[in-house]
Amino acid sequence: MTSRSAPAARGPARLPRSGSSCRSAEPCTEELVRRYLTAKRIVIDAGYAAEIVWQTGTSISKVTSRTFLREAAWVILSAGMRESVVRDRFPALTAALHNFDPAAIARDPDVRVAALGTFRHERKIDAILAIAALAHRLGTRGIRRALVNDSDRLLRHLPYMGPATSRHLAKNLGVPVAKPDRHLVRLADVAGRADPDHLCVEIARWLGDPIPVVDIVLWRWATLHQGRCTAQSCDGLPHLSPTVR
Repeated sequence: MTSRSAPAARGPARLPRSGSSCRSAEPCTEELVRRYLTAKRIVIDAGYAAEIVWQTGTSISKVTSRTFLREAAWVILSAGMRESVVRDRFPALTAALHNFDPAAIARDPDVRVAALGTFRHERKIDAILAIAALAHRLGTRGIRRALVNDSDRLLRHLPYMGPATSRHLAKNLGVPVAKPDRHLVRLADVAGRADPDHLCVEIARWLGDPIPVVDIVLWRWATLHQGRCTAQSCDGLPHLSPTVR
C-alpha cells in the first residue's frame, strides 16, 4: 500500500445513477456490481489477473505455519511502505528467513542480523521474528484452529498489528473479510455505504465473488487510478461508459 497523502477535504462525491432501477442518491446494488465488474476488467487488463487468482485460492484450510508467517511479514512490512518497495526486497527477506520456515528460523542464531540486512526496521523485523516463534509453537494445526475459532483474537494480538493490518492479514489468509484501508474506506464513503465490509459484502452476495476478491479488485483499481484521482474529479468506481478515464 502506498502512503500518498489524502486529497484536500471536501464533501464526499456521489456516484452517479445509472438511470435504471436506482432511485436514491447512492448507487443501488446492481449499479455497484456493474461498476465493480468494469473495475475488475480494468485490473485484469492492467496485468493483475494473477493477483485475483491468488486471492481466489486463499483459504484457512490451506494455511500452513510458513504461509502464516509469510503473509504476516508481508502485511507488517507493507504498513506505511510502498508496495513496490516491499515487493522488490521481499525475495531477499524470504532467503534470510529460510523461506519462512519457523523451525529453521528458531535454529538460526544469526537470523535477526540477516533479516535486518534486507529491511533496516528493527521493530518490524522483531515483530516478524516474534510471529515466527508463535508459528513454530502453534504449528499448522494450531494456527488453523485459532483462525477458525476466532481469527480476530489471534491476529489482533500479534505484534505490529492494528485494526486495519490485522484484517489485511486475515484477508490474505482466506478469512472472508475486507480490510479498512484508506482506499476502500473512501470508496465505501462515496458509494454511501457504512464501511468497506458493507460495500464488499453487498457486491460479493450479489455476484458470488469471495469478499477478499472484491476487496483486492477494488483496492488494486484504486491504486492504479490514484495518480489521476483528485477530490474534484474522482468519485470512486468507474463510470459505466465504453471508455473509462
